[in-house]
Amino acid sequence: MKSVHFLLAYVLLALASSLAYANDPIALQDYCVAINNTEIGIFVNGRFCKDPTLATPDDFTFSGLNISTDTNNFLGTNSTLLTVDNFPGLNTLGIAIARVDYAPGGVNPPHVHPRGTELLLVQKGTLYAGFVDSNNTLFSKILYPGDVFVIPLAMNHFQVNIGKTDGLAFASFNSQNPGVITLANSIFGTNPPIDPYALARAFKLDVNVLKELQAKF
Repeated sequence: MKSVHFLLAYVLLALASSLAYANDPIALQDYCVAINNTEIGIFVNGRFCKDPTLATPDDFTFSGLNISTDTNNFLGTNSTLLTVDNFPGLNTLGIAIARVDYAPGGVNPPHVHPRGTELLLVQKGTLYAGFVDSNNTLFSKILYPGDVFVIPLAMNHFQVNIGKTDGLAFASFNSQNPGVITLANSIFGTNPPIDPYALARAFKLDVNVLKELQAKF
């Protein structure tokens, strides 16, 4: 019986240890530059890898995060997100980065990254940033250049440029593909639409009001 208990404890410990890894799978080699050519690639961590002997410095270099994005839109924000999809050298490395530009009054609306924790570094502007935990507690802070704000994995979060000048921040993630789900779009802009009656009950609003909201997305 003792051996059975020991075996059970060992299995539980092994399972717990497997959950303690980084958000992305542990790499099995030095690097794995993602490619789409299945004939000359090796499948590792969800992507086909370039033959390591064919890797070049260009595979690990991206130029362009110094270029500001156009914030002339309804939200007054825009971003450049570098993930494994547009920077293949990130494959298996468990990191990604984004540049976020804010016009005065610009809003990066409530959203979540389902596969990544975020570290936000403010470079310019004055940002009001916050996230909401699973108890609906808001953690918010006014951030200035040089300030860093961390958003835990999959937490609903946002930023607003409350300053009178343009804002700039860089966000890093502990995933090569953190994903992004903008809450308003995922509720009011689904395809096909969610039954407005269900949303009206959830938000305690009239059904016609919900239909108007859905029409905006």
